[in-house]
Amino acid sequence: IMAIPTTVIYFTCYDQLSEVLKSRLGKDDELIPVLAGSLSRFGSITVMSPLELIRTRMQYHKLSYKQLYTCISSKVATGGWISLWRGWSSTVLRDVPFSAMYWYNYEHFKKIMCKEVGAHEPTFFVAFTSGIASGSIAAVITLPFDVVKTHRQTELWESETLKIPQRDCTSNWAVMRKIVAKNGITGLFAGIIPRLFKVAPACAIMISTYEYGKSFFSHLNEKTSQH
Repeated sequence: IMAIPTTVIYFTCYDQLSEVLKSRLGKDDELIPVLAGSLSRFGSITVMSPLELIRTRMQYHKLSYKQLYTCISSKVATGGWISLWRGWSSTVLRDVPFSAMYWYNYEHFKKIMCKEVGAHEPTFFVAFTSGIASGSIAAVITLPFDVVKTHRQTELWESETLKIPQRDCTSNWAVMRKIVAKNGITGLFAGIIPRLFKVAPACAIMISTYEYGKSFFSHLNEKTSQH
């Protein structure tokens, strides 16, 4: 359920920011996908972070909605509203750089492939191929931050479900150093194959569907305005 509003916010913000930046920086400025991708992802994470926390708690505890309301009320009473954004920083560290790299590479690959096939706008194949390539690159580079986020979620589960006291590591960088000390640099790239199999196809499917839908409704609006 969360994926739908998150994707809608994310893609809509990216499109709108891209148009604004094109009018300011010029149509072909390579900074546009980086800035638009980073800002749109930052915004969607900030909006959806409390819902992500709620989803995580429901997975851990199998709470009813009444129990969940009591749990959230108690958390807000003790930690304030800011406590609903717990885990926000680790998500930002993973997803904002991912988004910047993803959109930069996607727009670059899309431009090259459109020239190769002689298309003025991306076909489904062009969007799918560009999406899977750019998603793969971004997934590999940002994997250490995904490992940190998973580590933090595990600690949260241990503290709240198994009643194991949380460790003193508070910052994401401290968690990263601890992983390196225990497992070496390779520890930051644990689970690279599953992440690629999850992220790359998801990126390809989302962007190709989005591009196809955008093209379809754009042509539909043109036909409607002509009649």
